[in-house]
Amino acid sequence: MGRQRGPPANGEAARASQWGGSAGRQPMGRQRGPDVRSCRGLPALAMSGSRVRDAASDPRPGGCRRTWAELLAGRVRRPEPGPERAQQVRAAAAQLLRRHLDLSRLLLEVDGPRRPLGGWLDQWMDRGSPGALLGSTFRDQASRLGVPVAVLSSQTVASSFVQICEMCAEPSCGVLLDPEQREKLSSLLEIAGHLLAHSMFSRLSFCQELWKVQDSLLLEAVWHLHIQNIVSLQELLESHTDAQAVVAWLFRKLRCLCEQTEESCQHTDIARTMLSGFVQMLVLKGFQRILGPRRDVEAERMPQIASAVLQRMLLFALETLAAGVQEESSAHKAVKCWFSGFSGHTFHSILSTDSPKRFSRHTLTQILTYQPVLKVSSAVQMQRDWSFARTHPLLTGLYRRLFVFLSPEELVGHLEEVLETHEVNWQHVLSCVSTLVICFPGAQQLVTDWVARLLARAFESFDLDSMVTVFLVVRQAALEGPSVFLSYADWFRASFGNSRGHHCSSKKALVFLFKFLSDLVPFEAPRYLQVHILHPPLVPSKYRSLLTDYISLVKTRLADLKVSMENMGLYEDLSTAGDIIEPHSQASQDVEKAIQVFEHTGKIPAAVMEASIFRRPYYVSHFLPALLTPRVIPRAPDSRVAFIESLKRADKIPPSLYSTYRQACSAAAEKTPADVSLGMKEEAEPGWVEGSLRLLTAALRELRATMTDPTQYDVVSAQIAVVSERLGSALGLSEDDSSSEVSKVQLIVPAPKPEQREQQVVDLLLTSFCQNLMAASNFAPPDRQGSWAARFVTSTCGRTLLPAVLSRLCQLLHHQGPSLSASHVLGLAALAVHLGESRSAFPEVHVGAPAPARGLSIPEFFNSLLMCGSKESLLFCLRFCTAAISYSLCKFSSQSSDAWYSCLSPGLIKKFQFVVLRLFSEARHPLYAEDTASFPWRPLCLPSADWQRAALCLWRQSAFRELLKKKEFHLAYRDWVQLELEIHPEVDSLSDVERRDFHQWAIREHFLPKPSAAGGCDGDLETACTILVNVLMDFCQSSRRCDAHSENDLVLGGCTGSRDVFTRLQEMVADLEQGPVVAHGHAPSRGHFLFRVFCRRLQALADGRDVASHLQRQRELLTCKWILLGLSPSVLVGSPRAEQPTAPDCTEFFHLVNSELRNFCSHGGALTHDITIHFFRGLLYACSRSRDPGLTADLTLTACQTECPLVLTSALRWWLRLEPELRCRWGCPQGPLPRELRGLHEAWQFASSLLSSDTESSDTAPPAPSPAWVSAAALHFAAQHAGKGSLRGGLERLRCPREELLVVLFFFSLMGLLSSHLTPHAVDFLTALDVCAEILGCLKKRKVSWLPLFQLTETDAGLGHILLRLAPDQHIRLLPVAFYSLLSYFDEDALFQDGAFLHVAVDMYLKLLGLFVAGETGALASPSGRSQEFQAGGRVGCVQANGTSHRPMLQALWGPRPVTAPPAHVGNLTEALPVPGDPVSLITKARLFLLQSIPRCPGKSFSNMAELLATRGDCDPEVSAALLSRQQSAQGTGPCPQPCLL
Repeated sequence: MGRQRGPPANGEAARASQWGGSAGRQPMGRQRGPDVRSCRGLPALAMSGSRVRDAASDPRPGGCRRTWAELLAGRVRRPEPGPERAQQVRAAAAQLLRRHLDLSRLLLEVDGPRRPLGGWLDQWMDRGSPGALLGSTFRDQASRLGVPVAVLSSQTVASSFVQICEMCAEPSCGVLLDPEQREKLSSLLEIAGHLLAHSMFSRLSFCQELWKVQDSLLLEAVWHLHIQNIVSLQELLESHTDAQAVVAWLFRKLRCLCEQTEESCQHTDIARTMLSGFVQMLVLKGFQRILGPRRDVEAERMPQIASAVLQRMLLFALETLAAGVQEESSAHKAVKCWFSGFSGHTFHSILSTDSPKRFSRHTLTQILTYQPVLKVSSAVQMQRDWSFARTHPLLTGLYRRLFVFLSPEELVGHLEEVLETHEVNWQHVLSCVSTLVICFPGAQQLVTDWVARLLARAFESFDLDSMVTVFLVVRQAALEGPSVFLSYADWFRASFGNSRGHHCSSKKALVFLFKFLSDLVPFEAPRYLQVHILHPPLVPSKYRSLLTDYISLVKTRLADLKVSMENMGLYEDLSTAGDIIEPHSQASQDVEKAIQVFEHTGKIPAAVMEASIFRRPYYVSHFLPALLTPRVIPRAPDSRVAFIESLKRADKIPPSLYSTYRQACSAAAEKTPADVSLGMKEEAEPGWVEGSLRLLTAALRELRATMTDPTQYDVVSAQIAVVSERLGSALGLSEDDSSSEVSKVQLIVPAPKPEQREQQVVDLLLTSFCQNLMAASNFAPPDRQGSWAARFVTSTCGRTLLPAVLSRLCQLLHHQGPSLSASHVLGLAALAVHLGESRSAFPEVHVGAPAPARGLSIPEFFNSLLMCGSKESLLFCLRFCTAAISYSLCKFSSQSSDAWYSCLSPGLIKKFQFVVLRLFSEARHPLYAEDTASFPWRPLCLPSADWQRAALCLWRQSAFRELLKKKEFHLAYRDWVQLELEIHPEVDSLSDVERRDFHQWAIREHFLPKPSAAGGCDGDLETACTILVNVLMDFCQSSRRCDAHSENDLVLGGCTGSRDVFTRLQEMVADLEQGPVVAHGHAPSRGHFLFRVFCRRLQALADGRDVASHLQRQRELLTCKWILLGLSPSVLVGSPRAEQPTAPDCTEFFHLVNSELRNFCSHGGALTHDITIHFFRGLLYACSRSRDPGLTADLTLTACQTECPLVLTSALRWWLRLEPELRCRWGCPQGPLPRELRGLHEAWQFASSLLSSDTESSDTAPPAPSPAWVSAAALHFAAQHAGKGSLRGGLERLRCPREELLVVLFFFSLMGLLSSHLTPHAVDFLTALDVCAEILGCLKKRKVSWLPLFQLTETDAGLGHILLRLAPDQHIRLLPVAFYSLLSYFDEDALFQDGAFLHVAVDMYLKLLGLFVAGETGALASPSGRSQEFQAGGRVGCVQANGTSHRPMLQALWGPRPVTAPPAHVGNLTEALPVPGDPVSLITKARLFLLQSIPRCPGKSFSNMAELLATRGDCDPEVSAALLSRQQSAQGTGPCPQPCLL
């Protein structure tokens, strides 16, 4: 056991001592003498001098008071004086001075009042690298003070270090640094590193200064000290004089770190790295093996601290789990994060030591012995709730992490040791057992052996503890199911149901067993009591009374529990402690089990015979009724019929009951005569099937005997007919089933699941075919073997069995291909050839991923099963293709080439070419002489087949070369790219260099110069790039790609093989930019080929507004954007125009932005940052190649104002991140930018100044640069950065007139409001609404008309045209939603005086109804807030799309009302807003607003109203009638002139 350093101060210290003693255990019996060095240790663990005096005067019991002479007698002799003694005294004195030195007071005494210590160091931190000047400054200061320079520098650095830690404003930030602190700390640590490198820094003094303010230290700051080798964690922790204080401090910090790590914050990666490092350090130091016979206290300080911290964290975690806290609580998050630190990644670097294993053993011990308060009786009752599935996932996860470092044998041994030597927590012990048997496949035998040892020991010494452990462990393991451990009933019967059991050794052993079982009765579940009754222990006759007394006790207990033994099933599952099922349900299961036993033995099961005698109530009332259920008796007697007849002959069925059963069966046959013939198929007959399989096996064996001469057609055909007949019997098919056919074969390639009986039959057939082929090939090549193979395939693999055959072939070829032997590969390849030969007789195969989802022919299906992603799959593909092609060419050598085309898929031929060219460099050279020798079929049949030699031999065959001349078998460049994209580089057979060389050869030398008719590119590099881009995009969106985990992976396609292919694309595009060589006869193309590819692909997509079309288009555009971002930025700006050499041609990119990216890749009036910065990089690149860079930039950005304004607004959106790079790349960080870029900078400065609190009034506000819409965009994005509160002041400081700026700013705010409807998780609705209200109020105050914003059309010129290009089309269509979302902010009096208002309001209302009917308002509803009315609105859209009038549905929405008078319940027009995301509420509010507004509007507002209602007036007849009625009553109204601002 561990040594005791002294009486612990409290319980925590005691636990820490126990943990620490276990971590580094000393040999028993070794005691340490009175060594002076032992007093230099942890004050809490070693008694100091002061504590000796306290102990001497302590009057409490526990130690007698000693006399002064006794105390003096125990003192060590004073050492003799000498040089060594003097040196020790001087060192001790210096250490004493250092510990009590206060430099702040010393500086005050020498220099008078000055700034705090460390404050002057800030100027050095700001200067960067300190150099030698800082050291000189420290030396001068230290000389003036008379202190060592190392002490001065270390304490100065410590003071600055503490100041950095105390910069955090929030008191909760006790762990992580903010960016500003991190930057300052980096500079400070650079200074400390410089001082340390020049021996001007004292680590000890530095640590002592830090511990004086330990509550202010941030854990991340301490971590940076460790990783930058300033002060290690071990040195820092050991420098503290109070070990308990260090443990408490580190425990608090680690808990806070875990809590903050689980919370979503931007420093998660840093926190997890810190946590992993701390766990690694604590485990390594706390559980390292210290060699040597003697250890001092100093060497044990860090292990004790580390182990104590780990123990406190574990106790905190266990307490949290025991308290059952919620998952959302901080404690639960901390525990989850702490347990996640015990990962293989954390311990990877220390696996070479035994620290992880020692830590795992100790942690398991602490878990198993935590709070051992549960009694055995409670464990017996509650262990059902401690199974693996019901145990807390965090605890089972911790078990599994700890199990990694221990073998199953070590785990079982450790469990046994803990149970023998400790009081344990049974809940943790039994949940650990469940986890053990679940996680380790071989744990069943280990647990069984352990239980057997415990059982033997229990009966040897009559040890009750061992007996308790046995029963609890066995029952717990049995709870996990028979797949991992035998049932409790089986174990109990095997242990006590025979004479070899330990209980049969003596009467005392029997008494011990039954005494133990009797004590368990009050606490046991009914299932276990039933087991003990049905499978009682074997007892000698003279001790029978012991058993009968126990059974009486158990039955009494069952009666108290209201559980009847008479109704218990014959084969009831007694392995679980679950609820008792109903007798009739159990009886049906008993019948099926009894029939199965009868089939195997041919005798009535013993359980049935015993039940008919000893349990007759259950047998007569439940078992026989379930067995004698009326049914249609099959013509061929089945197992049920035979079993019933056997029971009748044994007089186990009452005659009256049997007669009733037969009459009921006859009545059922008369009612359904057509079903009589199906009896054989409907009943499961394992015994019958087993006999049929034996007959089928014999027939197949006889067929193989005929393979000595496969040309004997009559003999072979006769035997195949026998096989076909036996096959029908084995499958349980009747005569009526022989003609049944399947019209379609549906397979799931990742997990095909043929039925068990069919799989047994198919395995027999496939094995027989392979054996027959090998046997026949020993006597003759395939072309002289006759037609036995084709006959075998058509007779056995017909339509009925075809799905099972294909499912099994899918398992073998797709999942187990690399492990197949040569004979299997040859046989299955030949089978595939003959199945393809008969493709016309078979239906198409419909398969899921990873094969295409469309219907495939049989040859195409086999091609889809061959993968080329890894080295193993490539080699198997080579073997299978070589065998299939060789067999088909040899088999059909005398026939026309059409036979080859029917049995071989072009894809299989292409894969063979791809693999050969990829794996064998010799195949890449031109073939000057073709080989006309025979096909390599004979060598393939040998056991040691050389597949490489056979493949190259086939490659050189003249017949194969002739086959490749057919166009459909050409390996085209497109095919090569598709196959190369499937390659996973990490498991490729080629190295990176070899793969690159192969790519270069394939593209540059093979496919590029080839003519297009042969699958090449006609020497056109642009054509090669176009094909590659198309294939790459198809692959990224195909079902064969791997699953992605992020947006970039999704666009990339997930599969890593596309990276290398994309690298080739980058190289080819770069070559094109250097000066593409145009092939002879081709005209030079205008624009970049990439945009033409994108345009063609996007035009081919459906341009619908449904969700599927939208997502498909968005996915395509994401792929386009990923390709653009992966290529050079110069692609976006194109080549300079001939007429304007200084202006690059961006027309194609502008078209892509305006037509596509604006709708799918823009947010809030701006493109994403990546594509924005990419465009400007390309612009700067074009400027660098121009004769006048500034003019080039100005011309391009000027064109953006009219052709693509979204680029400029995107630049303003990301200006804070864009401007530094622009200045850096322009070449003059402080110099002037081009005029247009300066304009963007001035617009941003204007917006920032306007929103700044330093701008006091409109007089000091800068003027807005032109154009106004650019300044409005800058103001909009600057307000988003500054917050909505700054916008109000900015609007007040805005100079007049700024009408156009305000209108555009209002437009941007409307887009933000709509974004809050569409993406509520990204934009807050209330915030966006407040912004709109602020700007709307400013517009009303300045009397600026904003209504034209809601009447924008494509024909608008000027500002309206620009605004339409700044917002997605969906936002423009949803402007009615924004209009009526602002109802409560309308100025009624002013709006009613505006003649255009009513026209706009009615137009918006009718468009809102149209959106509702079309279903477009569905995007507004949040998933959690969709009402039933909104779902009805979606159905309205469906009705209207189908051509049915939507008027009844809309009328049902609000019902008929009077035309002229508004509803009585409508109050003020500005009543509460509708709930965001509820279109029905919004429409209702808009309708009531119109009905109340119509009577109040002047007559001039109704001009042109008839035209508006003529097209959409039938949407709401009541509103239309009110408008027409008011228009007729109006006198002298004329059209109001429309504002011309836009």
